[in-house]
Amino acid sequence: MDPSVTLFGPVDTYLAPVIGYVLLALILLNVLGRGIEYRRIAKQAKDGADAVSRNPLRVATNFLLVVGGFYYLTVNRHAGLVVSLFVVTMVVADVFEFESRKVEARQDWDVERPWGSLAASGFALAYIAYQTLFFLVRPFWSAIV
Repeated sequence: MDPSVTLFGPVDTYLAPVIGYVLLALILLNVLGRGIEYRRIAKQAKDGADAVSRNPLRVATNFLLVVGGFYYLTVNRHAGLVVSLFVVTMVVADVFEFESRKVEARQDWDVERPWGSLAASGFALAYIAYQTLFFLVRPFWSAIV
């Protein structure tokens, strides 16, 4: 993005250079929250479907990732669009995965891992890590390509 053009003024001055790292940290927190939520739901499912609840850490990071992904879209169009698509896919998968955990609890089935949202968060993590940490492999990449 052209440094002279800013959509959000002072916010772009401070946040635009580090938004990739912020998103990377949020995705890592989201994966941590996802693991905590799975363990918690597995314990809660024994008490029935009404006892199953969402983890506030994962819900908060989902919200911040959606907002951050859309903000990243204003800073870097291509990377922002890809990250936003991954994040929105992850959030939609989370909604359906949570409802399927409730069905498993209601039917007294074993609680499965949320494979769909795990895959979506893995793709989001891989892409934002590629975007933000490419400077680590740039010398090797430049020597080959």
